[in-house]
Order: sequence, then C-alpha cells, then structure tokens
Amino acid sequence: MTTDRRTGEDGPTVHGEVRDGFEGVRDAFAQVVREQPEPTGQQLAVYRNGECLVDLWAGPETQGSSLTGVFSVSKGAVYLVVAMLVQDGVLDLDRPVASYWPEFGQAGKDRITLRQLLAHQAGVVGADEVFTVEELADDRLMAGRLAAQAPYWEPGTAFGYHGLVIGALTGEVVRRATGRSQQDWWEQRVRSPYGLDFYLGLPEELEPRYLPVLPAVPGPGETVEEENPLRDIAFSTAYMPDLSVFPNFRLTRALGQGAAGGVASARGMAGAYAAAIGVLDDRPALLSAETVEAFTQVHSEGIDRVGGGENSFALGFHPLGRRYPVLGPDAFGHGGAAGAQAFASPRLGIGYGYGRSRFALGDSAEKENILLIDEVVRAIDRTAA
Repeated sequence: MTTDRRTGEDGPTVHGEVRDGFEGVRDAFAQVVREQPEPTGQQLAVYRNGECLVDLWAGPETQGSSLTGVFSVSKGAVYLVVAMLVQDGVLDLDRPVASYWPEFGQAGKDRITLRQLLAHQAGVVGADEVFTVEELADDRLMAGRLAAQAPYWEPGTAFGYHGLVIGALTGEVVRRATGRSQQDWWEQRVRSPYGLDFYLGLPEELEPRYLPVLPAVPGPGETVEEENPLRDIAFSTAYMPDLSVFPNFRLTRALGQGAAGGVASARGMAGAYAAAIGVLDDRPALLSAETVEAFTQVHSEGIDRVGGGENSFALGFHPLGRRYPVLGPDAFGHGGAAGAQAFASPRLGIGYGYGRSRFALGDSAEKENILLIDEVVRAIDRTAA
C-alpha cells in the first residue's frame, strides 16, 4: 500500500509502503517526523518471513535509498562477522587476543580473551595520546597504537564502552586470524550477497546518495554531561567535541571504520539482521540458533566506566530485550549515537532498522524507537490473530 501522506497542514510528507495491518506503524512514524524540532531525514524498515512489512521515509532530500552515517550501528556489522567466524571455528571466544595478535600482549594485556574484549571488559578504551579525527578513521592505525596501550582498569574486573576503538581491536584479531579485514568479510559474506545498503567502506560512486549528519538542536533545559576523563579519552573529545561530524569526513566513510564509520539505509540495517536470523529471503540464517544464544548472553552489567551510568552488554551486541521488553529476551542488535537502531528479534522473526540524519540529544531518539517498536509489535500481534 502506498502511503505518501502529510503529517499535518504544512507538515512533511511520509513516503513509502506498509503492509495491510501496519497502518499504526505509519501513523507512529508520522508522529515522530512531526515532532522533530528541526527538519530531519528519517527512515524505518522492518522485514519478516521474507517480506518487507514497513518501508517508510521522510525529511529533506531523503529517499528510501538514501544513506547516512549510522555511528555505532556499525558495531553490529562487526559483531556479526566475529560471530560467523566463531561459528565457523576460526575464532575461539576464550582464546587470548594476544595468541592471534602477539603485539597486543604488552602492558598487562596478555591474558585478555576475545570474550572479554567483546564484553567491553578489556579496559583499552582509547590511548593516552588521544587519537585525532583522521587517526580515528583508520582501524589499522589505531590497532597499532592500542597494542602498546596499558588498560585503564584491570581487565575482567569492570567494563566500559570501547566506543570508537572496538572495531579496530576486533578487526586486528580478524585480520591476524584470517588474513582478511572484517570489512572484506562483511562485504563478501553479508552485504554483497544480499544486496544490502549497509557499507563498511562506502564506494565513491555512491557518495551522491549520502545524507550528511546534521548537528543536534539543543532543547530547553538541555544539560551538559558531567566531566569524565575516561569518556574524553574514549571519544577523543579534545579533537572531536561534536561527534556528529565523524561520518561526514570522506575518510571515515571510505575506510568503513568498524566502530562508528558505517553508512546505511534503514532497509540495509533491517536486512542485515533479517539475514542473520534467516527471515530476509529463502537462504539459511547467517547465525545458527546456538550462535545467537551464545552471543546474546549478558556478560557485563552495572555501571559503565566510560558512560558513567547503568549499561549492559552481551558479546558485543546490546541485549535489546532488556531495553524493549516487547521484543522478547533474545533480541540483539546495536544502536547509534544519532538515534539509529537496528536489531533482530528471533522470537518475533523480524529485522528492524531505523535511521535519522540529525544527531539526537538525550533520550529523544530512544523515545522514538520505543514508540515505533511498540507499534510494530502490536501490528504483528494483530495480523497474526
């Protein structure tokens, strides 16, 4: 059903299609679009049982095929690669990282396992000599410097979000174990076979489809985060006080930095997770049920040393059933700083992708996803009845 529709008298138009019974999702998306303080490109896609149930978009210069920076949604692609290599027997979760990458064993890091690294327990959240923006774009360069870096806490005793470096760390493990980059694995086993618009390394010919990430618009009473020196190291705030600019550098997009340099559409994000659990087309799932179970078990929970608040991690992925209980306990994926969200819910059999081109502040994007996800689940329940 075509759903070009204005959200109000002078409001933006929502474009795209929803399956019959999912009109409530379209209405919720229209509400989200209408409530933006400034014009924002937004997309939503949901796949189930080989069918695209929801494919919506709105905002200036935005099409269903538009691409934008998805920040930490990129990590989900990296973790899918690692999970597939563990499933294949190429990587061992309980083997020390240094056994794959000997240089990493310096400065008290010789016993850190791949499992601890994925659970954000390694303590290697950045470097004493903070990375510049150009260095942050280059996973291999960062890995070379992180190999000599001492952890910021005793590995395994605490956890903290390795926000901009986890892709460099897992990427070097993958490279040493296989001789190929995780970006190559993603391209050859996931993105290209399924024709997904989710890139770890955006080809130059696709640059005209890229929507630059726009800076956040502070709302009334917007508070400044408390000082946290470890967060400043982890996010290189000395060189990048505004994270929203990171994917707008061509170098970031071209190299496909694994932690935050991915570029995607909502269709691409939803399609990747649908492929992971076997609900995109007739092909077998990329991940077995046993692998999904292993990678969705919570390994870290409590106070995040970097974020400063409550957080939890499975093996890399966020255990999203905790954040969105309607999805079920086995939901897994990863959100992004601008407000993007992407995940699979094996219980519901869906892959979900939501993207936005304007950086979000506070919990505004979280509220958007709660509204949209609730409507998706209601629609599935209604249509299954």
